Amino acid sequence: MASGQLHITLIQSDIIWENKSANLARYEEYMQAITGRKEVIVLPEMFTTGFTMNAAEMAETMDGPTVQWMHSMAQVHRAIITGSIIIEEDGRYFNRLLWVQPDGQVGKYDKRHLFAYAEEDQYYTPGGSRLIVSVNGWRICLLICYDLRFPVWSRNVGPAYDALLYVANWPQRRSLAWKALLQARAIENMSYVIGVNRVGADAKQITYSGDSSVFGPLGEPIWQGGEPGPHTVILEKSHLEESRSQFPFINDADKFMLLD
Repeated sequence: MASGQLHITLIQSDIIWENKSANLARYEEYMQAITGRKEVIVLPEMFTTGFTMNAAEMAETMDGPTVQWMHSMAQVHRAIITGSIIIEEDGRYFNRLLWVQPDGQVGKYDKRHLFAYAEEDQYYTPGGSRLIVSVNGWRICLLICYDLRFPVWSRNVGPAYDALLYVANWPQRRSLAWKALLQARAIENMSYVIGVNRVGADAKQITYSGDSSVFGPLGEPIWQGGEPGPHTVILEKSHLEESRSQFPFINDADKFMLLD
């Protein structure tokens, strides 16, 4: 693996319910406030709307204004912009994470595990494959919120990754699970784990405490925050390599294939 650092900026925001323009304006302010190097800027799950089941009204196409906004921000800040929004394709709706690069390339991941407890599975279509992206010699597996509860889907098996990234709208009342599962995914996969959550309350009076977090490959806490705004974390490839070399536990992992 190539050596080096990766600068990831986590933007933890109070999402204004179903108000796309107000949310995008707030993210622009947060991005302007980022100091230092910008490489990857991460927004929460459904970052323009909050976790709404109003898919038919809130959905956009891949040529829609939010995707165009992501392209614009990626070019302005010369950084990758990622987060999930509601996308409509062929009459179906997806909770889709987009990975938008400054050169215009776009990666996409459709949330696999839909949150039936909130009837997400009644309005959205699940994805069928993972997305692992490459940036500056780093391989990152991109997932969404409820995926965190399913370790098989997160498992570090071919092709291997260096970091797991979750974007979320994870309620405060289950924050214990959020923090414990992020740390567990780091330990079992011997990778960095980044979780970007929202704060505030939504229209259903569900509160969110944020607790956006970064854990190292041995499960060590690197950063956790509860206040809204941007925070940049620097990941060190040398630490990842040293950890895996000193404790090669992942080499003894069970071999299996992921099936749809």
